[in-house]
Amino acid sequence: MSVLSSLARLEAVATGRAQPLATVRHCHLAAEPLVMVPLKLAGEAAAPLAVMLGTERAEPVLLVVPQPRNRDLRFAFATDLAKLVLEYVESSRGAIEELKPGKDGEERVRYGDAPQILVPNRAGVGFVRMLGRSTRFRRTDGPHPVDPAVPRLGRWLTWFADRHDKPGACLLMTMTETLRLHWATGQSSLEDGSLAALLGWIDPLDGLDGPAAAARAEDPATCPPAGPATDPTFDNEVLAPAIAAYDQARDDRAEERVRSVLDGQLRPTWDLMWDAVGLLRALPEGASVAARWERDRDSFTWYHSTFDDGHPQARRDPAVRAARRLHDLERAQDAYDAQRAFDDPLVMAEYRLSGQAFGGVVTESDPARLDESGRRPKLRPHVRVATGDPLQLDVGTTVCDAARPALKGKIIEIDGNGGVLLELTGGMGRKLVPEPGVVPEPGDRVCFTSLGAGSWGAAKFPEREDTPWTHGGPPEEYVPTDEDAAEEWS
Repeated sequence: MSVLSSLARLEAVATGRAQPLATVRHCHLAAEPLVMVPLKLAGEAAAPLAVMLGTERAEPVLLVVPQPRNRDLRFAFATDLAKLVLEYVESSRGAIEELKPGKDGEERVRYGDAPQILVPNRAGVGFVRMLGRSTRFRRTDGPHPVDPAVPRLGRWLTWFADRHDKPGACLLMTMTETLRLHWATGQSSLEDGSLAALLGWIDPLDGLDGPAAAARAEDPATCPPAGPATDPTFDNEVLAPAIAAYDQARDDRAEERVRSVLDGQLRPTWDLMWDAVGLLRALPEGASVAARWERDRDSFTWYHSTFDDGHPQARRDPAVRAARRLHDLERAQDAYDAQRAFDDPLVMAEYRLSGQAFGGVVTESDPARLDESGRRPKLRPHVRVATGDPLQLDVGTTVCDAARPALKGKIIEIDGNGGVLLELTGGMGRKLVPEPGVVPEPGDRVCFTSLGAGSWGAAKFPEREDTPWTHGGPPEEYVPTDEDAAEEWS
């Protein structure tokens, strides 16, 4: 935990209200996100109990499995869920955008929009991942066939869960983690995992302060858990008798009883999800959010257009793919951290406190300075910045302007009075005279940092068929087996 976030938590405790950790919204919110609140049977890894979903607060759709241990009812539930999710995916493409040809000259297109699924918490992502794994290998012919939409749903849910792992991606988002990115509460991180308690600190109602609102929100009688787990008291005293009555009667009345009790469990979380969406929409969108959403749309366009090619989604990545995936995630995290800092001065303040950035006032500037030590003169302006920040950067470190990341330079000198001399090296144009207004002038307030979006390049990995012997050697071709198709729902 950083100094600034610790201070914000202490301030939240003192005031009884959550404190902002950001001045802008660091995620994309679709115009019509698909809000999904799942429930599963206690003690069963992938036995769905119910899900409430939809794109409008006033029009939720409730899907229920009246007897979760019944295989046929589970797959009937999966079929209904598949139709809704696949319809939403198809309706979220938008108009096709024509892009410039790639380096190989191939034409490129991008969908104008992409689907976005919102779940209450990280356990909801685990449920989506498990549900995808449980359905994507199901057979549509032979013994125990399923509707063709079921394996399609499984592949899409697996893809959404994989995209959630990439820092900055917004195709599948958890509401608790997104809120914690923008507000600090006076409770523990474990307690922040409850959507109701978290919102009790951020937006308390009825004149309550944060602790009182969070305590009331944690009462399962007034605000049930946000899924996919259920409250044990509810399981024993309400749900179990309703399911037992359905097992005996097997009629519409008994099924409606199960639907009614599950609707009561899901409805409070459904309303909380939309309250959280409203809070996030009130924040202005960060400058780099649009670029990250473009990459999400690129990913969606590629996967949707190649979906029928049947790219396999193995249970586990082979060695080379796992190494490449880890490397890509590390690069994405590095770029995401830098972009958030460039977008938000409150986030950048964290790096100023840690010494990775410094802000101050320009005291000297030589915008027309040339370096004539080489064959050709180079534009190398000098700028001196007076700062009081605890600087942890060394002479020779490459830095960039937080307000204009393309403006780069390196530290030439650090004096004992808080002065830093910079030599600007890039982002000023191609001429020997800088573009107007690019080089800071005396009196300007600036902030320079060693952070850089995409500061390290992609690594080279062997081809899959050249997997080193230390990692198992060249793998055999992956073919889904009956064991894959019979994992959790048999």
